[in-house]
Amino acid sequence: MKVFIKSFNELNLNQLYEFLQLRSEIFVVEQDCIYQDIDDKDQKALHVLGIKNNKIVAYTRIFKPGDYFENASIGRVAVKKEERKYGFGKEIMLTSIKAIKEKLHTDKVELSAQVYLKKFYNDLGFLIIGEEYLEDGIPHIKMIKQ
Repeated sequence: MKVFIKSFNELNLNQLYEFLQLRSEIFVVEQDCIYQDIDDKDQKALHVLGIKNNKIVAYTRIFKPGDYFENASIGRVAVKKEERKYGFGKEIMLTSIKAIKEKLHTDKVELSAQVYLKKFYNDLGFLIIGEEYLEDGIPHIKMIKQ
C-alpha cells in the first residue's frame, strides 16, 4: 500500500468517489448505521489515501486545530474489510499522525474512537479522556495523543 495526502482541491473525482464509497461501505453498510457521512467537513480536511492496486483500501481525514475539535484531529478511519489483515489501519494512522506533526505543526491529536477500538488507539499512544458516549448510536470515547 502506498499512502498519499491530499487537500480536497487536489483530489480527482475518482479518488473522491472511492473514499466516499469506502466510508459508506464501512460506516453505513457494515456497521449498520444510518448517518449523514457527507457533512461539509471534507472541504477543510486533508485526506490520507492508502492505495493498493490503484484502489483506495485505507483512508483517514485530518483536521487542523479548531476545524473539528479544539486540537488537530483524525477521523473517518477506514480500512476495506478484506484488507484489514495486512496492518493497513496502523500504517494509515501512523502516516496521519506524522502528517499532523509535519503539516499542522502540532503533536497533540484528538479523536472520537469507537469503544471497541480502544486498544488499537492505545497502542498508537492515544489515552482515554472522559466517559463513553453515543455517536450515531455507536459507543465512542474521546482519546488524545500528546
